[in-house]
Amino acid sequence: MAKKPKKQKWDWEEDNDTVTSEEDSDQPAVKDSNGTPLANGDSVLLIKDLKVKGAGQTLKRGTVIKNIRLTSDPEEIDCRTSDIKGLVLRTEFVRKR
Repeated sequence: MAKKPKKQKWDWEEDNDTVTSEEDSDQPAVKDSNGTPLANGDSVLLIKDLKVKGAGQTLKRGTVIKNIRLTSDPEEIDCRTSDIKGLVLRTEFVRKR
């Protein structure tokens, strides 16, 4: 029987090459005001009163917005409230719930 050659400590395993980082992914990382990563379907909380242009309403601080969608811009999320459809918010004004 042939013996396996002894591994040197500088030999790399094949599995270690499959590790991916955030820079390698297609979509940029979307983060809230605290730096927590956001994903599609997350719920967020407003951290500031926001006047909504065109709707004549103000979204109050503490409003929970459910089921967000990520956009191609890492600084914006697409969402809806009970009164306003097609709302785009900047991630600097929300935090993950």
